[in-house]
Amino acid sequence: MAKKYYVTTPIYYPNDIPHIGHAYTTIAADVIARWQKLQGKEVFFLTGTDDHGKKIAQAAEKAKLSPKEFTDQLIPKFKDAWKKLNIQYDRFIRTTDPDHEKIVQEILQKVFDNGDIYKGEYEGLYCTGCEAYYTEKDLEDGCCPIHKTKIEKLKEETYFFKLSKYQKPLLDLYKKNPTFISPKHRKQEIINRVKEGLKDLSVSRAGFDWGVPLPFDKDHVSYVWFDALFNYYSATREKSKQKFWPADVHLIGKDILWFHTVYWPAFLLSAGIDIPKTVFAHGWWTFNNEKISKSRGKVINVDELIAIAGVDSARYFLLREASFGEDGDFSEDALIERHNNELANKLGNLVSRTSALAEKYGITKTDKKLLKKLKLKEIEKNLEEFRTDKALNEIFAFIDVCNEYIQDKKPWETKDKKVLNELVEAIREIARLLSPFIPESAEKISEIFKSDNIKKAPILFQKVEDK
Repeated sequence: MAKKYYVTTPIYYPNDIPHIGHAYTTIAADVIARWQKLQGKEVFFLTGTDDHGKKIAQAAEKAKLSPKEFTDQLIPKFKDAWKKLNIQYDRFIRTTDPDHEKIVQEILQKVFDNGDIYKGEYEGLYCTGCEAYYTEKDLEDGCCPIHKTKIEKLKEETYFFKLSKYQKPLLDLYKKNPTFISPKHRKQEIINRVKEGLKDLSVSRAGFDWGVPLPFDKDHVSYVWFDALFNYYSATREKSKQKFWPADVHLIGKDILWFHTVYWPAFLLSAGIDIPKTVFAHGWWTFNNEKISKSRGKVINVDELIAIAGVDSARYFLLREASFGEDGDFSEDALIERHNNELANKLGNLVSRTSALAEKYGITKTDKKLLKKLKLKEIEKNLEEFRTDKALNEIFAFIDVCNEYIQDKKPWETKDKKVLNELVEAIREIARLLSPFIPESAEKISEIFKSDNIKKAPILFQKVEDK
């Protein structure tokens, strides 16, 4: 078994404060990183921001700041949000980091020298919000399908990447590595589009200078996606990090799957760099069945999310409510319901009752019969395959078994120390399995049951009144 693991989030646009969409991907990556550490692996967890591109340049102009000043003001808000959500990343990368820009220029030069970049003229339909070109058939009433904003026509001198050359190598990649595009139901759409044929891609912009300059033509800057995607690779170029490439998983939202499963592997193939193992696209959170996004006025920011029932409840809810890979609909009521019913009633009561009885009557070593009812292999398999909701479902099914066991055995009447030990051993394992999801609460539980000299636990999860 490989003893290293590399997980990434997308790098986010720092054009506003982070919201639930950013939080969802980053918490999921944190859970996966913590889980892999529990398996004894050395883990590298990368997140960061995409500071370049026209969208940032325009937002900075509106704020009467230079793009660098503008992004410098917002980066601390991202770092602060991840701290509040108990995210333990290893590096926060920015596309303005000198080591990243250097790598991007080296790769641009290499791809140019390989004959995969050539000069031409581009005319097309561009959405600045997506930093992407669209065809007429992609549009909805002449608007971007994602942002619902009017599309602009661009005509400019540009450098093209020979994406068309990589149609067959990409189709071969998808066949050879069936989990490269995950989850499975997202794969066919990409394959069908690639089979239709690929057009060469404009990879430079000449109208503004906020980006990485092309090493072979300083009048052009790199297309933001060529620059941004290489963050995953550039972060592993220092000597101690080289062992982590290729990435085990890129976690992304489904709206950027094309960039990560077509452009990205094609760029890597051209540069002669190993391809990541998996790109996993999760669904969107909706709010009244509309995608949560700033541009559409539907936002829940990180502070608002935490304020409902605390950090661990927010983390738990996001990874329990929706199947990872599918869309989920966010509601404050649903979060409170899960907090009160599952965390407070089921887990909280089990910890409270067991610790109080163990303090009163003590425990005696047993053969851990209760623990045998835990479907550990299924939980491990679900987490290896990013099915966080199903893993949590199995853990809470076992918590239900433990609560039924305590009701059935009535240790408050029998004073049976063996029964109490069975429960204590079960709770120790529950705390370990829940530690990636609710790290603060899991640590408190582990602390209560770390020795055989157990004291009654304080209330772990205060009930929240439905507002």
